[in-house]
Amino acid sequence: MARISGIDLPNAKRVEIGLTYIYGVGRKVSNDILLKAKIDKNVRVRDLDDDQVNKIRTIIEKEYQVEGDLRREVSLNIKRLMDLGNYRGLRHRKHMPVRGQRTKTNARTRKGPRRLAVSKNK
Repeated sequence: MARISGIDLPNAKRVEIGLTYIYGVGRKVSNDILLKAKIDKNVRVRDLDDDQVNKIRTIIEKEYQVEGDLRREVSLNIKRLMDLGNYRGLRHRKHMPVRGQRTKTNARTRKGPRRLAVSKNK
């Protein structure tokens, strides 16, 4: 089992897909890494030898920000927006959609479960 950036890549998947299990690596970045390492993207993770895994690991460490460092940077960016008190920061603070989506309906993922209003006039 290949372990890169603290993530165990699934053995049965192709390398192109397996690399996307790393936070910050999508399909495009995965293909770019494999081109630089000169590895066929259709090879299964279990078929990689140690030399190929080390090539992939060094490319990721040198050229890309992934996993913990990337998560930390994203959270610091959100915290910075909240401290500035600008519109996006206020939306983050209120747990509301940030990018202009409607909220009268269809914001359940961001807002959480519905809270039913209790009528006092009954």
